[in-house]
Amino acid sequence: QEQLVESGGGLVQAGGSLRLSCAASGRTFIGRTMGWFRQAPGKEREFVAAITWTGSSTYYADTVKGRFSISRDNAKNTVFLQMNSLKPEDTAVYYCNLARLERSRWFGGDSWGQGTQVTVSS
Repeated sequence: QEQLVESGGGLVQAGGSLRLSCAASGRTFIGRTMGWFRQAPGKEREFVAAITWTGSSTYYADTVKGRFSISRDNAKNTVFLQMNSLKPEDTAVYYCNLARLERSRWFGGDSWGQGTQVTVSS
């Protein structure tokens, strides 16, 4: 059964850091590009970062470029998001999923996990 379980969120002060993890189970994710997305209250879900299967290419939203870093451990079926220099506007529920680029826009897969809450206080 395909499953995505995000963890590592929490409450942090502005300027702080958090490391999110995403445990993926099932064959759907093998060989696939994975990404992180986030959804703030009252806003649509948005793309944050993506990484190819080999890790040779990474992609970031302009709002997090230079502060966030995505990585993966395929042996453990886990994707990570290191978040540094956090800002209050980074507050959101963070999700991981398959990621695909279509017409210059990133989309996630059909099935989403429960996400992990990140709250950044000013």
